[in-house]
Amino acid sequence: MAKITLKGNPVQTEGNLPPVGSPAPDASLTGIDLSDKKLSSIPGKRVLNIFPSIDTGVCATSVRTFNKRATEKPGVTVINVSMDLPFALKRFCGAEGIDKALTLSGFRSDFGKQYGVTIQEGGLTGLYSRAVVVLDEGGKVLYSEQVPEIGQEPNYDAALAKL
Repeated sequence: MAKITLKGNPVQTEGNLPPVGSPAPDASLTGIDLSDKKLSSIPGKRVLNIFPSIDTGVCATSVRTFNKRATEKPGVTVINVSMDLPFALKRFCGAEGIDKALTLSGFRSDFGKQYGVTIQEGGLTGLYSRAVVVLDEGGKVLYSEQVPEIGQEPNYDAALAKL
């Protein structure tokens, strides 16, 4: 279990992120059109931007930042993942012009368990922690970051350097 904090208060996740060099779990998530999407069906290198809720400032910033920065690299797909319902994700992406990244919901998936990001205690129990996982074309983990404080942004530069 990863030990992280929320506003300085300790919380833990269900497990740990897949380690660098390992094959990433092939989770199935729900698109904003309610279709099921397996991670393996998304071609190219993938940046998984995992976060608690699109309706918080830091989460929204990470979605905007990855939409802008990672998609400037050819052959890369940014995949934003949270427990938000597809309707909320669609509303946000439409209002913000998030059109270069793929936004998926884990609301009917075991993604959180597979990736070890489900928060186990506190006010955000059941939501995902803030994390970034970068995958190569074959689904191998190139980079993983469990952000230690949920209210902190991920290390964009370190993640993008692995592409």
